[in-house]
Amino acid sequence: MTERGYPDDERDAPDEPARDPDDHAELLSELDSHDLSLATDLVHASGADAFAFDPDADPDAVFPQSVASGGPTPSGAIIWTRIAPDAFDPDTSLAVQVAHDPAFEEVVYDGVVTDEARIEAHDYTVKVDLDGHLDADSAYHYRFIYDGVASRAGRCRTLPHPNDSPESVEFAVLACQNFLNGYFPAYHHVAEEDVDFLVHVGDFVYESDDGAFKGFGSREYEGREKRFPSGHDRVQGLEDYRYLYRTYRGDEFLQEALEEHTLIAGWDDHEMVNDVYWDARTDAPAGDHPRGDDPEFMTELVADAMHAWWEYMPARVEYDPNGDSLQERFRLWRTFEFGDLVTLAMTDERLFRDPPREAIPTPDNVGPQYEPPGRTMLGDEQREWLIDTVTGSETTWTVWADEVLTTPFRLGSGPLSVYPVQGGWDGYTRERQRITEAIDAADVDNFVTLTGDMHCYVAAYQQSSYPGRVSGGEGVAPGERIGVEFMTPAITSLNVAEALGLTSGWAKRLTEPLLSWLIPAMNPHIDFFDSHNWGYSTVAFTREDCTYVGYSVDKTVDSPEADREVLVAYRVPEGVVALEEVSDEHSA
Repeated sequence: MTERGYPDDERDAPDEPARDPDDHAELLSELDSHDLSLATDLVHASGADAFAFDPDADPDAVFPQSVASGGPTPSGAIIWTRIAPDAFDPDTSLAVQVAHDPAFEEVVYDGVVTDEARIEAHDYTVKVDLDGHLDADSAYHYRFIYDGVASRAGRCRTLPHPNDSPESVEFAVLACQNFLNGYFPAYHHVAEEDVDFLVHVGDFVYESDDGAFKGFGSREYEGREKRFPSGHDRVQGLEDYRYLYRTYRGDEFLQEALEEHTLIAGWDDHEMVNDVYWDARTDAPAGDHPRGDDPEFMTELVADAMHAWWEYMPARVEYDPNGDSLQERFRLWRTFEFGDLVTLAMTDERLFRDPPREAIPTPDNVGPQYEPPGRTMLGDEQREWLIDTVTGSETTWTVWADEVLTTPFRLGSGPLSVYPVQGGWDGYTRERQRITEAIDAADVDNFVTLTGDMHCYVAAYQQSSYPGRVSGGEGVAPGERIGVEFMTPAITSLNVAEALGLTSGWAKRLTEPLLSWLIPAMNPHIDFFDSHNWGYSTVAFTREDCTYVGYSVDKTVDSPEADREVLVAYRVPEGVVALEEVSDEHSA
């Protein structure tokens, strides 16, 4: 018998957990060989020459990926840019200015980056940490200046002080943007939104250049072709990942949004490989890749993916190179507090998850009582951190940025049902039950989950239990409502309708209302469902309510004039777990 109490031969089954104290040891060893891109501080410029520039010079020639900001704190943010390799001169310093006003007449902080060797080593990307130099709950303008050329100006925002009482905070929530599968005009509309921050719940890039993640109804998009430096169809290493980020960040609409708003970024699977998970039997990641069953290759590949993500995303992620475990070394899971109004918890649902189960996902197989003990998506430490964060929150609203669908998703009826979304929490029902029961027992008020991954719009109730055996029960009575879930749609990635060729003409007119009726009928806790459209959502929190607005944007048009419309809107009153549809109010 093993220490968890099941036979040794069962421990070798793919869906059985097999963790030990040295988990992730090979990945830690591989990360030791990587010089990860950490944000730097500015040094004082000796004169005004570093800030001189030609106002007629083309910023795109020197800063081809423009600028971005992220990792907000009450006293700063991280700002990011990339210098074009053919413009780079190791004898030239990069200057930075931060100002109250867009004309940069009221500069509050400036300096230069002098570590030119580090810039070159990290694919010419630069991250500057402004933490400790700015005021809380304030917007600033920033720019980079290099060899007489100024970047386009960006706008960054700091968090409120923890003791502040802001009247509102609003996010644009984003997910799943396959460059090959459409254009990004949704980001142009996001840039024009009056939101405070962007929250991206993952799949910022896709790791294929051959259309592997398209479907029956997908089309080809002019100008969206890619070719990896390695010559392979799937990523093979660091240079391929860097190529992906350079390509995506070259999109003009994505640049607009990142220039205008400060980003709070997580990741999902495609930043590494599709359906990536941790195989504890080999102490290595595995997933949907031609070499996904090669532990040494996959360990190196995921380390390269993390390396490139760190270079290209302006994220504030805790990293301790001396940590003995992956949890001590690296934490994507973190909390953002917006005064006493909102606590936002962001989780890492890839580096610690167990393999998918091999059982057919029928009601008799997916319930927690049928799942092997110890299976996890979050890992023990992160799960307990999440429970403590949610149940201990003292803000008005408590929000979990959860990359994948939290609530059950059933197709069929009764014993003839299946739960097809096994990459979501339906594949980890024992751990979901533990989280849900803890939140229910703590009587948490105003709990909201923001999700992505499934390329749909969803408004649903989170419950202490659900009819049938998916949450451990046998009957048909639902449990208590403990919160709500809002899923943001894909920017461009394949959805159900596109996979089946149902996105236009009579097929769309017939199936869109049918599917939007059928899914809630099979899942009474789901109030709204749509998988025929693409776009983004906004979620606003005030003292009185939370409001979700799902927008559809035409991804087939590479233009700022692409059609945008309100697809659905919901209001949740403070102190009440109730989904009130208010689409008409926001469509006017």
